Amino acid sequence: MENRDGILQLDDFLLVKQCDLEFTKGTGNGGQKRNKTSSAVRLRHRESGLTAEDCSERSQHRNRANALQKLRMLIALNVRNSPPQPLPRLECALDSPDYPLWAARLLDLLAENGGDHRPCAVVLACSATSLAKKITRDPRLLQAVNLLRQQNGIPPLR
Repeated sequence: MENRDGILQLDDFLLVKQCDLEFTKGTGNGGQKRNKTSSAVRLRHRESGLTAEDCSERSQHRNRANALQKLRMLIALNVRNSPPQPLPRLECALDSPDYPLWAARLLDLLAENGGDHRPCAVVLACSATSLAKKITRDPRLLQAVNLLRQQNGIPPLR
């Protein structure tokens, strides 16, 4: 994918235009409304081939927003850019719209350093412990980092 960072920064409307959108009936609990309306959403990003879906809400609009958030995170976790770009800032809240971009660039930096977070912490001007805490607060990011570390023969972060 040529412009991962640009895709992560697109607004929802423009990102949906790059996707195949499918609506289905939700499964599970929720009663008659859930079983009669097509509120579940599946997005397939054409360029990356990644798919995200959501059926947690009764509203199709909220499910689409949730699926878009999941898709952004999937792109951030699975598409690497080299050489790594600077991180927008060290602090980034999990619910921030900038979080997927932050996570993607952090993973780029970690991939460049063989999965070792200590040299990354030096580049980011923070302690290795502080960076490890930022990584471990998000289970999806932690899983991606530990996969990188495993591929390079480094023990996982906990």
